[in-house]
Amino acid sequence: MPKRLALIFAMLLTASVIVACGRERVQTPTAVPSRAITPTVTLTALPPSPTAVPMAAVVNGTPIPLSEFQAEEARARAAAATLGTEIAPNPSQIAKTVLADMVDTALLAQAAYASGYKPSKDEELWKQAVSEAGGEQALQAFLRKNGYTRQAFLRSLRKQRAAAWMARRIAAQVPRSAEQVRLRQILVYNQKDAEAVLARLKHGEDFAKLAWQYDPYTGGDLGWAPRGYLLQPAVEKAAFSLKVGEVSGIIKTPLGYHIIKVEDRAVRPLDPLALQVLQHKALEDWLRRQRANASIRIFVTPMP
Repeated sequence: MPKRLALIFAMLLTASVIVACGRERVQTPTAVPSRAITPTVTLTALPPSPTAVPMAAVVNGTPIPLSEFQAEEARARAAAATLGTEIAPNPSQIAKTVLADMVDTALLAQAAYASGYKPSKDEELWKQAVSEAGGEQALQAFLRKNGYTRQAFLRSLRKQRAAAWMARRIAAQVPRSAEQVRLRQILVYNQKDAEAVLARLKHGEDFAKLAWQYDPYTGGDLGWAPRGYLLQPAVEKAAFSLKVGEVSGIIKTPLGYHIIKVEDRAVRPLDPLALQVLQHKALEDWLRRQRANASIRIFVTPMP
């Protein structure tokens, strides 16, 4: 698939559009897991419907037609098939993720319109898509390959544009600077080794030199970390409780046994990766609150 068409396809997958926050972090700040949100509602079988159009879900009164869900699920399955069986998600998870993404898109789009978002006209959206695709013929080929009619494509694009607008608005509220600590750590994988390291530190060994022995690649340097950046809550709690120059006790997490030292502390601008992570967290927190307070009715049980 040409790169520009792949970009359009990505725009139509909510997980790609909602937030451009792909992210990797060093261990302990550690890596953020990939997004896979499951609706916080009970999935039930579809009852007989008095309406002409069967629904997959209704979000605050906004319908998600069953046909749209099935079409998005088919596209997601086709995309997953290109990944190979070893890394592709299983069909049941694909269905759940697609449904959850469609619910989240509806919540974001509703908030966008309530916040003053003005959608582009269909003619303008189409012209933009043609330009991004590299021409009318290329776009039409893309639609045929992915099972879109022009109407369905534009309908999906409208929702995604509104959702992306709201996601950017939420992300923009994250401050560009924050109190941060600069950390160095020694990470070992059993209690006995951690106790031995702590004893050596208490006897006056230099933390940085010892850290290089346990991590010859980075010397345990975790860089600057704001609140909300470290995935291990126990490590973050310890980091922000220490003064500059202080060393923690042994901190046990699922990753192992950590001993950290705060090398500096300051209010400073967030680096791009930290800002991206906090923006992603702000979006996920917003969605979590919206799901908790929204009226979400799910009428399908995603099946393998």
